Amino acid sequence: MPGGRLTQQERQQIALGLADSLPYAEIARRLGRPTSTITREVMRNGGPTAYRADLAHRAAERRARRRRTASSRGPEPVPQPHGRDAEAVREYGETLTTVLMASGLPKMAARVLACLYTTDAGSLTASELAQRLQVSPASISKAITFLENLDLVRRERDERRRDRYVVDNDLWYQSMIRSARDNAQFVEVARQGVGILGPGTPAATRLENVARFLDFVSESITRAAEQAREILYIKPEKTPNGTARPDSDPGSPPGH
Repeated sequence: MPGGRLTQQERQQIALGLADSLPYAEIARRLGRPTSTITREVMRNGGPTAYRADLAHRAAERRARRRRTASSRGPEPVPQPHGRDAEAVREYGETLTTVLMASGLPKMAARVLACLYTTDAGSLTASELAQRLQVSPASISKAITFLENLDLVRRERDERRRDRYVVDNDLWYQSMIRSARDNAQFVEVARQGVGILGPGTPAATRLENVARFLDFVSESITRAAEQAREILYIKPEKTPNGTARPDSDPGSPPGH
């Protein structure tokens, strides 16, 4: 039923919808489910081309058994700050992970990035990440290396000389600027090819069109990123108890 766990019949309907090339939103509408539920279900079970209803259902049953075992043996979940619902936070983390995977990140890298983004501190150590995600330190190390190479996380040393892995607004800015630089390099090489292949020839024209497109897009990305960093970022403000609270209107003067 909507709101509960997916049934085997619903998974079969998902598989049929994927076979018919239906978008996730349409499959969700037919099942009366949130689109995020369908997206998460498909991405955690091989993606749209490899999804199999029977395998997905067995995997879900195994996860449910593991949760029951962990619940019966393990400690109670740590209370969430700010009165958050722990189960809702966990499910949101899975949804965010699914979206990051759909954008091209490997599963573990997506899980690490989602974990960092949903912690108020915005930073965690490798051991904290391993504990929260219940994976090995080696898995965390590999994922962090991948994310660092994309400029999606950075490391800092804390007062105890431990590496902490950080996400913040500026990392997305840096990632976009890096992408623009990569495009600029391709533009330069493409235009070298125009001269070598001969202006006006089909191959040279193809390269020139690519160069013009990427040059225009890169310039637009750089300009937009600069403007966004300047005017759109919301600065956390302090609440009476000393915790950070985002300002709902970054353009409002203090006290309004």
